[in-house]
Amino acid sequence: MSQPDDLTRAVEATLFAADAPMTAQAISDHLGGADVRAALDELAAHYRQRGVALVERGNRWHFQTAPDLAHLLRREREDVRRLSRAATEVLAIIAYHEPVSRAEVEAIRGVQTAKGTLDVLLEAGWVRVAGRRESPGRPTIYASTPEFLAHFGLSSRKDLPGIDELRAAGLLDPVDDALEEALSAMETANEPDDHDTVKLPLAEPPLASEDESA
Repeated sequence: MSQPDDLTRAVEATLFAADAPMTAQAISDHLGGADVRAALDELAAHYRQRGVALVERGNRWHFQTAPDLAHLLRREREDVRRLSRAATEVLAIIAYHEPVSRAEVEAIRGVQTAKGTLDVLLEAGWVRVAGRRESPGRPTIYASTPEFLAHFGLSSRKDLPGIDELRAAGLLDPVDDALEEALSAMETANEPDDHDTVKLPLAEPPLASEDESA
């Protein structure tokens, strides 16, 4: 990187001192409304080969350790906790079809969703309450979070893998017809942006009970 100008240095300092990832707009507001996009791109290029990298995840910018150096900073063994099958299915449905209500998730899965399943995803910070549906009963609706995108290394929901990629990676069980149909719906629909809603099928009562723990 050539000698940075004052704006680029100010953007760098702002992100370095921030206690949470920041959007370009938030950085701009902090710096008096300056156009910071070019400065962000310049900094990202500068840090690409260094020990820390400047990355954009879910439209928010932050510094993180270079992936190939992560092992040097790991001081203790990580306690890996796998999501249950139920939680994995619910997370996938929310990510591909957000915002969705619990009833809409159940309609896709064909089984009732235990409250604990959603609680696990909310506690992990990968799912958030996104408001209420303007329909009878005004059900709560859920959406994914920037933390979900950051954890899985996605810049936006448009980077979510398609059904063929999931099947090729062995992540989609051939017998998961309901989930496969749900994921296919997004590919056959017009490509939505992060705020579009995909129409979901209505639940057909009665639904089976879910005995899986989250």
